[in-house]
Amino acid sequence: MVGDAESGPEESLLVDAMLGKLARYLRMCGYDAAYVLDSGDDPGDERLLERAATEGRTLVTRDEQLARRARESVLLRTKDIEAQLREFRDAGYDLTLSDDPVRCGSCNGVVVPVGDGDDVPEYAPDAEEARRYRCRDCGQVFWRGSHWTDVAERLDGLAE
Repeated sequence: MVGDAESGPEESLLVDAMLGKLARYLRMCGYDAAYVLDSGDDPGDERLLERAATEGRTLVTRDEQLARRARESVLLRTKDIEAQLREFRDAGYDLTLSDDPVRCGSCNGVVVPVGDGDDVPEYAPDAEEARRYRCRDCGQVFWRGSHWTDVAERLDGLAE
């Protein structure tokens, strides 16, 4: 599951509706993690399975029957986010934040560095304070701030 700086890990995932918070964590770890509710509504099991197969994505779900029907799946059994992260890691996936953000936590788009002359929102830190990134798809601006540190600590603290 090695990837490059732009794409993150090679594995492409489709995250079921009940795992939205997990999808954000996976995106922060660089995974191409499409979340079924990104488009606004739950497409239902058949369309979900079809999308996973058509796009070559591994389905991540808490639904045991759905996981059995998918070509490739990761079945998670818990509701707690830290327990889900442990289960995902224990299924053989790396949960490490890269040095630089790769994916947008909101929409899963690829994140690129903001240029010196590029416009950024007023709330963004100055370029001297933090390196800033912009999602190519939704335009959201990111930087490694306290949230990034909190997520890194949570991932580092996943106990056996």
